[in-house]
Amino acid sequence: MNENAMIKTDCLIVGAGPVGLFAVFELGLLDIRAHLVDILGKPGGQCAELYPEKPIYDIPGFPVVTGQGLTDNLMQQIAPFNPTFHYGEMVAALEPVGTREAPLFRVTTDAGTVFEAKTVFIAAGGGSFQPKKPPIEGIEAYEGTSVFYAVRKMESFRGRKVLIVGGGDSALDWALNLQPIADRVTLLHRRDDFRAAPHSVAAMRELVASGKMDLAIGQVMRLEGSAPELARVVCRGNDNAEFTIEADRMLPFFGLTMKLGPIADWGLNLNENLIPVDTSKFETNVPGIFAIGDINTYEGKLKLILCGFHEAALAAQKVHNYVFPDKRLVFQYTTSSTSLQKKLGV
Repeated sequence: MNENAMIKTDCLIVGAGPVGLFAVFELGLLDIRAHLVDILGKPGGQCAELYPEKPIYDIPGFPVVTGQGLTDNLMQQIAPFNPTFHYGEMVAALEPVGTREAPLFRVTTDAGTVFEAKTVFIAAGGGSFQPKKPPIEGIEAYEGTSVFYAVRKMESFRGRKVLIVGGGDSALDWALNLQPIADRVTLLHRRDDFRAAPHSVAAMRELVASGKMDLAIGQVMRLEGSAPELARVVCRGNDNAEFTIEADRMLPFFGLTMKLGPIADWGLNLNENLIPVDTSKFETNVPGIFAIGDINTYEGKLKLILCGFHEAALAAQKVHNYVFPDKRLVFQYTTSSTSLQKKLGV
């Protein structure tokens, strides 16, 4: 291999979602250089790809922020550290070439990019994800024009007759968010019992009771229209009677299928497709490989973005020991350190 073609870095971050992006910041504060690889064509991960306009309410300091807004702010925050992004690539192979005391990894992507990284952060959420599609004959003919598995631009639903199928948080959240701009929103679920947050269910029922939104109980049987333009959806109720819902847009929210992909072959002790970690440093059983965000598991784990931020901060402290083994790390607050403030340009 041509050594000049190899990209050498202190840390390779697999996944450019919010947690991966914040890891750049925490590493940068410690003078640790990072490259990021993501299978998507832009930063933000699931937040930016599937829910760019969905409000997020539990990010400290932001009463409300969208997935895209959070991504934009994180990109601005890490700009002083000049991370390098490799979009549209998936890590295909990882080969340990160092020792337990001085880890080193040769990482290759499916695009042929080769890295030599002292440490690796797995911040890939649940792995690569794809929406679960409902088993409806001929649905492919409507996908991308009338049937969507994510809302990327709310404006594209303005004035439309929207049918939302599902009973979880995504279904309820988008029913509530699209109701003010759509011509009519109908929520269809197979039973009158929902898995969403109680306040969302209460808000939905209030809109239904006031006649501002429709709720139907049953399942989709078939789509009708001149494909790819949807006109109506034929459903079957729990009494086996068929009924029709007029709709020119349909959003099925049946969850996501997560796939770890090549990460499953990295010698990690997987637990139901999640990676156990040491919570003092969020390191895996392989020294030098860390797992942060939704991909990891430990007692008391909460799959929240803010928890991933905390995990990134502690992992960065341990990475410093590997990258600078002879340098003592003295923790400093960004509010009191002049050198840190200079890094941030303030």
